[in-house]
Amino acid sequence: MFKSYIQKKLETRVRQYFAKHPEVRLIVVAGSVGKTSTKRALGDLLVQRYRVRMNDGNLNTELGVPVAILGIDYPSNPRSIMAWWQVLRAAKSRVKSPTDCDVIIQELGTDHPGDIASFARYLAPDLALVTAVTPEHMEFFGTIEAVAQEELSVAGYSKFVLINRDDVEGRFSEFATNPNFSTYGTSGAAEHRFEQQNFDIDKGYRGKIIAPEYPEAFDATIRVVGEHSLRPIIGAVAAAATMGLTPAEIVAGLALVRPVPGRMNILKGIGGTTIIDDSYNSSPAAVAGALQALYSFDSEDVPQRIAVLGDMRELGATSQVEHEKVGNLCDPNLLSWVVMVGPDMEKYAAPIARQRGCQVYIARYAIEAGEFVRSVSEPGSVILVKGSQNTIFLEECVKVLCDISEDHELVRQSPEWLATKDKYFAQFQATISPQEV
Repeated sequence: MFKSYIQKKLETRVRQYFAKHPEVRLIVVAGSVGKTSTKRALGDLLVQRYRVRMNDGNLNTELGVPVAILGIDYPSNPRSIMAWWQVLRAAKSRVKSPTDCDVIIQELGTDHPGDIASFARYLAPDLALVTAVTPEHMEFFGTIEAVAQEELSVAGYSKFVLINRDDVEGRFSEFATNPNFSTYGTSGAAEHRFEQQNFDIDKGYRGKIIAPEYPEAFDATIRVVGEHSLRPIIGAVAAAATMGLTPAEIVAGLALVRPVPGRMNILKGIGGTTIIDDSYNSSPAAVAGALQALYSFDSEDVPQRIAVLGDMRELGATSQVEHEKVGNLCDPNLLSWVVMVGPDMEKYAAPIARQRGCQVYIARYAIEAGEFVRSVSEPGSVILVKGSQNTIFLEECVKVLCDISEDHELVRQSPEWLATKDKYFAQFQATISPQEV
């Protein structure tokens, strides 16, 4: 009952805030994957012209969204009644105070059907981006069509919508009820798009940006790895163009864009290796994109490609099929080793990868995976680390593989997360190491 009361009060404060400050524009980002990368890239672009409010984390839940929109710190102890009273006082003060921003960028998350639609109770975004429709929380959604209906429901209460043409299938257009929309991506079918010309691991992608807001295409460099990593950036470019930024402002903003920690982040590894740290989370589409990025490294320059793959969580009844698909994506001609972590990878993906001719090593947990990769990697190797959050924690594998003299920013390194991981890993470290499978 108290949570419901807090929720209603915060929603009221958000409505009051926008009523009192109608000049502040709200941009929301929904989608199965890519929300945080899109949000952060958009922030880098919009600060070229506007004052931007944006939470650095991913406060995208029913209580997190209004708190983040109002620019209030989320309680360190969410169970504290006193902490929430302080939040409510801060919210009331925020409504009365002069605004300190021109644009608010906010993620919208979902765990269950109806979560995205529920934000319509108090939000009327000027612009919404839908980054992707891919399997997520399938134990609750059941079908990909249900996911599409959920993510695209944001179109029903937003003034204008930008949809990722590459990662939202055209057959889901029936769920986008708003006629005021445009598309973005890396394919020629998108209205806002990036046409790649070349790629360098140190400098990123060089190409041209094409958008209906500009009469001519213009050159740009985007410092990310993997075509799927380009799409959040192009979504940000599309939103910036819609918000009136000039090509020069967009190019200046793109110079600030860097991968978010744990999301296709290139790190210097021990022994002259290169680590692609994609350890934040995992889903079928993200694994496919990450493997494709790994395969794109020229074999003449790279003695080994190694993939460390952890379970994809929250897939429900589709987990077996989706993990089997990952096994089929493992190419023995392009991978020296596939290291798999987690029961679903071991049970469903590993047998298929072996049938295809891959060398597969099953690691019980992240640190063991890192130790094995250290033992087989050669100078110049490129190592992809891709896994989910709970019980996988492959950022700890990255920690084993990285040159500790480098200033590496990894995900889930707070004292609370480290304590959780220490407790989880203890069950494995208490036993003897297994033999190679």
